[in-house]
This record gives sequence, structure tokens and C-alpha cells, in this order.
Amino acid sequence: MLDRRTFLASSTALGLLSLAGCQTAPRGTAAERDAALDQMLSGWFQEDLRDNPAFATNLGLDVGELAPLRGQLGDASLAESNEDREQAVARHRQIRAFGREGLSTDGQLNYDIAEFRWSVAADSARFRYGSAGGGRPAPYVVSQLGGAYYGVPDFLDSQHPVRTAEDAEAYLSRLDQFGRVLEQEVERIRHDASVGVIPPDFVLDKAIDNIQRMRAAPAAESTLVRSLARRAREANLTGDYEARAARLVSGRIARGLEAQLAALREIRRNAVHDAGCWRLPGGDAYYAWGIRANTTTTMSGDEIHATGLAQVAELHARLDTMLRAQGYGNGTVGERLNAINREERFLYPNTDAGRAELLASLNRQMAELQPLLPRVFATLPRTPVEIRRVPVSIEAGAPGGYYQGGSLDGSRPGAYYINLKDTHEWPKLGLPTLTYHEASPGHHFQGTIARERGELPLYRRTGGFPAYSEGWALYAERVADELGVYENDPFGRIGYLQSYLFRAVRLVVDSGLHAKRWSREQAIRYMVDNAAEPEGSAVREIERYAVWPGQACAYKIGQTVIANLRDEAERQMGARFDIRAFHDTVLLAGAMPLTVLERRVRGWMAA
Repeated sequence: MLDRRTFLASSTALGLLSLAGCQTAPRGTAAERDAALDQMLSGWFQEDLRDNPAFATNLGLDVGELAPLRGQLGDASLAESNEDREQAVARHRQIRAFGREGLSTDGQLNYDIAEFRWSVAADSARFRYGSAGGGRPAPYVVSQLGGAYYGVPDFLDSQHPVRTAEDAEAYLSRLDQFGRVLEQEVERIRHDASVGVIPPDFVLDKAIDNIQRMRAAPAAESTLVRSLARRAREANLTGDYEARAARLVSGRIARGLEAQLAALREIRRNAVHDAGCWRLPGGDAYYAWGIRANTTTTMSGDEIHATGLAQVAELHARLDTMLRAQGYGNGTVGERLNAINREERFLYPNTDAGRAELLASLNRQMAELQPLLPRVFATLPRTPVEIRRVPVSIEAGAPGGYYQGGSLDGSRPGAYYINLKDTHEWPKLGLPTLTYHEASPGHHFQGTIARERGELPLYRRTGGFPAYSEGWALYAERVADELGVYENDPFGRIGYLQSYLFRAVRLVVDSGLHAKRWSREQAIRYMVDNAAEPEGSAVREIERYAVWPGQACAYKIGQTVIANLRDEAERQMGARFDIRAFHDTVLLAGAMPLTVLERRVRGWMAA
């Protein structure tokens, strides 16, 4: 018997295949074929919105016919997870049956992007454990960086609107469902453990500590309750929202957290210290999938490792020259960078005042960069970006910095989050580059310009590929340098190159953990010694790579492809090359696999 999702997907596809007459060969005009493909992909997108209400809220699409989604969190059960895998396989078969032949140039771009996306998603069916939410392979349902406990509180606080009584009731509905999602994750934790998938001991220790602190906080003081109470007051809403939220937090949510703690402590007894996914069922194939999903290439772990080692050596040579020019000539490049990063003049005080000063400096940098951007960009985002601190409740395991996209209608700005657990992990010479990466002209440009392109279909405006988005953000650091931001700041330029070195080191340690069977400690030591990453930050980074195999490779692989395309265009086009047109070519069509981006840019060069 077909479930609802499989029935909808298969019946929609069959109808469209019949419309296009493409079971064996393409029929109809290119416009008709394009329309049939667009209808199929738009239908899948709408179905995915209904299955992922939080994504609908993130985009600001939980209105009108989709308004009921604002009070939902979706299904996190084992059965739903397995349905997602089967759906991915079915969709990949359907789009392959549809075929690329007979489509227009724009239709072929839609096809190529979607075919790759569902090919990668279909690969997940081989691995009956973990999750692949957002296209990121993650072998563990709950970790220090994943699970409902980690994502739902911040989502409700920063993305769920509270402007009307209906919004507040929807918030409470989601709070009630939060407890249910926690319970569903327990089912998956136990299932995965039964097939030999248990997170490393250090991952479980961090996750358990995070959940314990969340459970121990008095309900009335939790972010979940305070956020609703504060925003309801600001919206002049009357009602017992605070008390109702507190009852849910101390009731079903508390029981869900306790159930997760019990499950995680239970499997902790059998946890090992090995960090790599090679020890999991089909572990080598899982890492190959992680590389393909994140880099959109078919590089092997050995090839990633060799690429990283070569780039580390090249960047060490460049930095050696720059460091000697500033009077730092003794020791390895890593030792000299580590020494600079510990100098008091390059550190913000590890106090609340120091954190406020750090955030103020980042905002100044953004303001100073803004008037320079039109020199190299013909298209600028209309939606602003805000710089925020990572919530204290999750900062122990959270990445150093990350970006959250704004809503499609611009009513909610983009946000760049920075982890300020320890300001000494953020030496001043590297902070500007991080800001250009996460905000402008990095992630905020790449994500927001696509979202604001009303002529693109929604599935193109909101899609993502890690190598494209992270590659662009790393390339954007170079663009900032070319705009002269480090003209009178040699240490800032050293910080910029250290950022590139850090991403090259990621290639080495990610493949080291998952392909070369490095230990957690070996990877941490390599990162500290070669990227001059502070020890505490290096620990969080390596533990992050342990739970997101291949994700750390997306940055430098993506940046290398984009930079090589620009170099190729400059060589071939000569005086015809226009940097603003190049950037439009890369950004205006939205995210895509690197192989598709290469075809697009070369087509622009030829035209």
C-alpha cells in the first residue's frame, strides 16, 4: 500500500511524464517540456514545505493556504526518516525518466540542479541511520551540534514570529510538539545503536552536558518561555502565554529531555573514542557520500587529503614571507601565528565589556565595507544583515560562526552569529575576514541575492549546495581584500591568509579523521600546529567534523573552483572581462553543484 508521500510523488510524476510524453523520448516544444519540469519540481517543493514546517517559517511562506504550518514542527520519527529515504529514491528515478533532452537552456539548468540534488539524496537510502537534513550527511541523530534540543529553541526565538494572538498560539503548539519530537528522536537513537551506530564518547559527553543544562534550568527562565513572554508583551498581546509555556517546558518537554538523557547515557556505556565514520556500517561508502554531498565532486578521501597538504604548504610559504616582514622570523609558521594570536594587543578582554566591544567592531567593519561593494557588484542584497551572539545555552558545542538567512519577503533580516564563549579564541587580526565570510560579501550576498530573485522558481531561490555557498563565502574574503580593506593593515592581511590556511587544514583533518583513521587528538594537534587555531576552538572544530563527515571540505574545494573559473575567464576574455558581470553570473541563478556552475560560467565566457 502506498503511503501519502509516495502516492503524491509518483502520481504527480506520472502525470507530468505523460504530459511531456517523455517516457521513451522527448515530445513537445522546449517551452512545454520546461513547463512540465517546472510543475513537477514546484510540486515537490510544496510537498517538502508541508513536511518541513520550520523551513516554511524560515522562508516566510507559512501564510495563506500554508498558515497551519506555523503551529507545526513536523515528524521526526523513524518511520518518517525511512519514508524520506524512499521518497528520494523515487524522485531521482522520476527526474531521470523525465530526461534532459528537449529542454531549453534554462530548463536544462533546472534539470541539472535537481537531478544532482536527488541523486545525492537517493544515496542516503543505502544508510539506514542518522539523518541528512538540509542535504548534510550526519550519522548521529543527536550530537553536540544536532537534534531538536539544539535547533528548536533558537528557531522559535529567532524565526517564529510573535506579532498576533494566532502567532502566540502557534508558538505554544510548537512547544507542545517539541516534546513529541524529542521522544521520536529517542526511538531513532535506540534504533541506530541497535545497528552499531553510536556517537564517539566525546560527542555524547558534550550532548549530554548540553541537555542536562537545558533540563536543569527553571522553566520560567528558559529561552523558550522568556522569548514568548517578551515578544507577546512587545506586541501588546494579552493572555497567560508565559504560564502556559512554562507548563509545557516543565511537562512534556522536560519528559522528552529526560528520555533523551536516559537513552544517551545508556548508549554511552558502549561508546568508543574513535572519531571517524569509517567504523560505522558502510563507513567508507558513507564518507564518500559525505564528500559528494558537500563538495558536489567525486573526489576521494585520499585526493582531498593530498589537495589539503599541497595547499597548506603553499600558504605556509606565503605567510612565512609576510611574517618575516613584520619581524616574526623564528619557529614554524604555525608557532609564529600562535604567538601573535596570544599577544594581548590582538585580544579582546574575555568579559561582557570585551564582548560588546568585539561586536561593535564587527558592525563598524560592515558599515565601512558597504560603500565599497558597488565597485565589484552590480547586484546588492536589499535585505540587511545583523550580527548576533550565539545563544549562551548552545555555545559550548556550537561552531565559531554561522549565517542564518532572512525571510523571502525581507521582513526578517539575515543574521551572522558569532560564538563568544571565549573572546581569546577571536584574535583581532582574523575577525574582519570572518565577518566578510559570514555576512557581506559572503553568505549574506550569496543567500539573499538568490532569495530576492523573484523571477527564479522558489525551489531555485531557496536551494543550497555546501560547496557553492561555502566556496563563495571563502572566495568573498578575497574580494574584500581586493577592495583594499587591509591596505594599511598588514596583520589583517595575515589574518586573511590564515583564514585560507585554516580551510586548507580542514581538508587534511577531515580526510584524516574519516579516510586515514586519525584520532581526535591527532587532528586537534595538526590544526593547532598548522592553522594556529586556539586549542579550545580546534577542539570544537574537530568534534564538528566528527559528526558532519565531509562538510569541512566544502569550503576550500568550492573556493578553489570559483577562483579557478575567474582566473580562466580573465585569461580568455582579456579586456572583455567584467568582474561585476562575473559575480552576477555566479550569484544570480542561485546555488548549484560545482560542475553545473562550471558549465554556466564557461557559457557566459563564450557568449
